[in-house]
Amino acid sequence: MPLINVKLIEGVFSDEQKAEMVEKLTDAMVTIEGENLRSLTLVIIEEVKSGDWAFGGKRVTAADVKALIAGEG
Repeated sequence: MPLINVKLIEGVFSDEQKAEMVEKLTDAMVTIEGENLRSLTLVIIEEVKSGDWAFGGKRVTAADVKALIAGEG
């Protein structure tokens, strides 16, 4: 029973985008493990509070990630 744990910065992705992540990650695992394990493939999305995530000693916020998505970073 595979477990896929996704951590995201809170406030970046919509509910629709998170649902798409769950669907596509499950599909990807099923291509490896086989269709019979689809119902046993667990995907957990955990959101980390904006600013509680850091790279290289610098805190990252939802606004920072949205700027990167927009090509501003």
